[in-house]
Amino acid sequence: MTTTAIAVQGLRKSYGTKTVLDDVDLTVNAGTVTALLGPNGAGKTTTVHILSTLVRPDAGTLTVAGCDVVRDPDGVRAAIGLTGQFSAVDGLLTGEENLLLMARLRHLGAKRSKTRVAELLEQFDLVEAARKPLATYSGGMRRRLDLAMTLVATPSVIFLDEPTTGLDPRSRHTMWDIVRGLVLEGTTVLLTTQHLEEADQLADHIAVLDGGRIVADGTPDELKRLVPGGHIRLRFADAAALDAAAGLLDGSARDGSARDGSARDGSARDNAGLTLTVPSAGGVGALRSVLDRLDAAHLEVDDVSIHTPDLDDVFFALTGTKDQSGGVDTKGTES
Repeated sequence: MTTTAIAVQGLRKSYGTKTVLDDVDLTVNAGTVTALLGPNGAGKTTTVHILSTLVRPDAGTLTVAGCDVVRDPDGVRAAIGLTGQFSAVDGLLTGEENLLLMARLRHLGAKRSKTRVAELLEQFDLVEAARKPLATYSGGMRRRLDLAMTLVATPSVIFLDEPTTGLDPRSRHTMWDIVRGLVLEGTTVLLTTQHLEEADQLADHIAVLDGGRIVADGTPDELKRLVPGGHIRLRFADAAALDAAAGLLDGSARDGSARDGSARDGSARDNAGLTLTVPSAGGVGALRSVLDRLDAAHLEVDDVSIHTPDLDDVFFALTGTKDQSGGVDTKGTES
């Protein structure tokens, strides 16, 4: 039976005349990863700060681990862990000392603190660096230590606010593996991110937040199906086959170089110039239909591939936000 770890209904928050969150509803099932996806200023961090009792909501009903965020903030704090956008570690202490400090703050007791710190150092591959100053730690090591500190009291719900920002690809994948391991153990994770691949890799459920509102939510596959742009790409051996297929398949479009009327024999065209894209909702049935029509016309295909919209397409379609380089703006913080 599915249980709800986080429930949000009618969440509103404003700062002066600026509305940051406007009637947000969100449900996170226990033992799953839910990603809040959205551009800078969408309200992702504000949502996390409210759910973790750092900021008071203006309106709405919110529960975390069965505790009301407004009426029982101590109950919420006892059940959660929070890793913010920037590592909250003390640079004057060693990794082990940081963990012991957190254990004391969580009132684990001397014996349990020592045992728990040893467990976390092992789990996060920090044993060799445990007694070294943080000045010797890489960004990935600091981030792992930060998450380890969040887990000292074994919270049932964890908030991760852009946890891999600034990490190299190897460190990012290490963090992903750690998160997957936590979920396998039954931990619930609410993740904010602007790394679309991260949401695709980790999330069981994604909520797209834009302008303080949830504009779409569902599994990654469900969200991808909301966006048009799926197609089948066909590559042919020569221009004659390409031209015949283009006339046969309604709505198909040639590669840009293939529209050039010169070199009709195809000798001057590269492989990319001999490709044809056919709009498709995806699936085996659509592919079989296209190939059957080509086969009936005795047209051979050199190569075929199916392309479906990814989370980049979903992000841009639902939020309409790109940075100047054409990608997601990953700089700065958001309210």
